[in-house]
Amino acid sequence: MLDAGGTRSVREVVGRLLAVQAQDLRSARLAVRARASGLTATAVDRVLTEERSLVVGWLQRGTLHMVRREDYAWLHALTAPRQMAGSRRRLGEEGVSPAEAERAVELVETSLAAEGPLARAALAERLAAAGIPMEGQATPHLLRLAALEGVAVLGPVRDGVQAYALVREWLGEELTTTVDRDAALATLAARYLAGHVPATAEDLAAWAGLPLGQVRAPFGEVEPDLPAAADPPPRLLPAFDPYLLGWKDRSFAVPPEHARRVHPGGGVLRATATVNGVAVGTWRLRGGRVEIDAFVPLPPEHASALEAEAADVERFEAG
Repeated sequence: MLDAGGTRSVREVVGRLLAVQAQDLRSARLAVRARASGLTATAVDRVLTEERSLVVGWLQRGTLHMVRREDYAWLHALTAPRQMAGSRRRLGEEGVSPAEAERAVELVETSLAAEGPLARAALAERLAAAGIPMEGQATPHLLRLAALEGVAVLGPVRDGVQAYALVREWLGEELTTTVDRDAALATLAARYLAGHVPATAEDLAAWAGLPLGQVRAPFGEVEPDLPAAADPPPRLLPAFDPYLLGWKDRSFAVPPEHARRVHPGGGVLRATATVNGVAVGTWRLRGGRVEIDAFVPLPPEHASALEAEAADVERFEAG
């Protein structure tokens, strides 16, 4: 979904996409901005913090994703089990034994139950004080394990940092509800296509981080709603935007000769300027100002449209 925007709410944008990659909260906010008009970064944080109608967790491909509150339980049920073995293996590589990992999850649960939402740094202090090994990348992987086990979720934003909250307090008992896996896979296929048509079962499998064999049948049963084709307006898309991550092959949006400038490797996917849905440059925010690095000189009308986008990004960030 990358159209002319409009007066969509934050929840409507995220719901249409189903899940927005959110390991970088600023990028997730900006992905919402690119699909609606008049919103601000503060408005996105308000939905996370006060409304509690959006949450962030380790879903899909094992990466943090922002989803609607009511979508968290079934997406967690579909994707968390597949991630669990890899999570425990990585903790072993970080020097954390299975017993220490389980003790860490218990400490996260008791800390959040006693103190309410806590930022990553605060939880790391409590784990270190209890003698849990915290060297290297142990902290994020221990917190990921707590999320995969259904204990913690990223919820409120405080002083610009998203805090962890206890699932049963932040979401009620929703995560403990039994999920029908077949029904959840059918919902996944329908909701994915609603925001990513046209697409294939292979695209869905790559996007969701699930085996192709699990999604092929439910995907084939969906009747996609094919809107009239129209070129998207010029957009400044953030790093890790859904438009560049929603399909297995992104060559429709990124010309091969510029692919390394958008995706240089190492898991990096840069903020991208697009015209008619095709990448024409990259961009960044520096000191609250947008700097665009076009791949080639742009026609005046395209340059002007992207300058207007830059002004809107600056407005969004300041609001």
